[in-house]
Amino acid sequence: YLRAAEVGRSPAASKYEVHLRLRTLKNGPVVRNRLRLPHPVKTDLRICVIAPPDSQAARAAQAEGASLVGEENVFDAVKEGRIDFDRCICHQDSLTKLQKSGVARILGPRGLMPSAKTGTVVKDVRASVREMVGASEYRERMGVVRMSVGQLGFTPEEMQRNIRAFVEGVKRDIAGLSDRISKEIHEVVLSSTNGPGMSLNGEMRSAGSVPTRDPALGSSLFNLQEAPGSNPG
Repeated sequence: YLRAAEVGRSPAASKYEVHLRLRTLKNGPVVRNRLRLPHPVKTDLRICVIAPPDSQAARAAQAEGASLVGEENVFDAVKEGRIDFDRCICHQDSLTKLQKSGVARILGPRGLMPSAKTGTVVKDVRASVREMVGASEYRERMGVVRMSVGQLGFTPEEMQRNIRAFVEGVKRDIAGLSDRISKEIHEVVLSSTNGPGMSLNGEMRSAGSVPTRDPALGSSLFNLQEAPGSNPG
């Protein structure tokens, strides 16, 4: 039982993570997207919002808990190496200043440079920050796509819904690739912060979904229930 490995730990501190192992070529496009799970996993995400000082957009960003808001102060911080944020979005009114600021060469390699292509140049800052806080990002690395799908306090039903949403989301991403790209989910593995990995193949099927590769593997997903004598709190 994965819960047994987390006995005595805070329900908010321990997380469950799913690894989707893909059957894929070494070279070619990778799966990358952002997904709002049915039951969001709490994170300490630090968001930077580039917006005109004292504007309605800036005030909305501050109200939603953005860690850094403004224009020149943001550019100066980045140039000085003080990149104390995990995500960055830019209000459309600040896009020209951002492009002229010279920070693209710093933020770009870190995947933090706002752009229309990635949906991080926005009109509605409040909605964008809220969506970003509640959504989780994932990216394929070395043929594996990883994402946190729950915390210790989640019920088995909440975990099931989150895992299925993640798997179906990645399947949609794969389906959106070129027909010439050979890529498919080979195995679904669930682990916890301090627990081992457990294969969930055979448990991801639902009406209208494509089954995972090996339906013969066990019912690990339902072992999320508490082990005898465990106390998640």
